[in-house]
Amino acid sequence: MADRKSPDDKPQPDGSEMGWRALGYLLSGIIFWGGVGYLVDLWLGLPKVGLLVGMLVGAAAGMYLLIKQMSKL
Repeated sequence: MADRKSPDDKPQPDGSEMGWRALGYLLSGIIFWGGVGYLVDLWLGLPKVGLLVGMLVGAAAGMYLLIKQMSKL
């Protein structure tokens, strides 16, 4: 009976799972916010400025989410 784990004990993720999660956060942020920036460029007629800003914002947002998620571990 001492072998049983409580339901609150969650298994710790291994290194590959954390790596794929990090890659997913970064890529999804860059792709999503880069797409928003591209649409702003089309709407305002800017020469790819919104795309660059969107990709930088997406990378920063992905890193923020990654740090926030990893600090819980």
